Amino acid sequence: MTPRASPATALRGAGRSLRGFWERVILYLPVLLMGLLALFTFWMIQRSPGWVEPSQPRKPVGHEVDFYMRGAMVKSYDRQGRLQSEIAGREIRHYGDDLTLQVDQPQLYLLGRDNSITRATAEQAWAKEDGSRFELSGQAVMTRSAVRLADGSSVPEIRVQSDWLIVDAQQETLQSPKPVVFVSGQSRFSADSLSYDNRSRVTELKGRVRVTLVPSERRPP
Repeated sequence: MTPRASPATALRGAGRSLRGFWERVILYLPVLLMGLLALFTFWMIQRSPGWVEPSQPRKPVGHEVDFYMRGAMVKSYDRQGRLQSEIAGREIRHYGDDLTLQVDQPQLYLLGRDNSITRATAEQAWAKEDGSRFELSGQAVMTRSAVRLADGSSVPEIRVQSDWLIVDAQQETLQSPKPVVFVSGQSRFSADSLSYDNRSRVTELKGRVRVTLVPSERRPP
């Protein structure tokens, strides 16, 4: 016959088992608390308004205005600090995705390497932020001052009218893909399109071209 354990012995065994249980709980308690904290943090992020699922791609930045100015002027300079261009307008809007400006009622001023001064107006303009390129639309008119060259010869004043003018300030070129009137001195040209290089003084007219030539006055020897 198996002897039965006394009540004191059973109580001591139960105490050792309970003490072992709490020792294990205390041992794993930090891990359990960290897990609960991580779950709570994840739940709070999901509940927040700005939460975006990781699998959801970000929307690309669109062609939107990031700031605008009214009655302002933007100037650009070369590496030597020499003024290259300035453009003013009723309102200037800046686009951050391609670093361009959109200008209402623009007034453009350019200073050439030969010290020629170019002025232009239009209904609207698009320009590179660094002043390297300008596109003028809507009754665009551009005038370049007369210039005396180093060899003593002179280049007459030039006036261009078109509904669209494209100016490359770095290459000193002018283009128009639309009907244009080009006046050099007293001579007048009209064509369906124009390409002008200020460095080489070469003018290319395409399409229906009409020309009225007036000989320049020669100085007596």
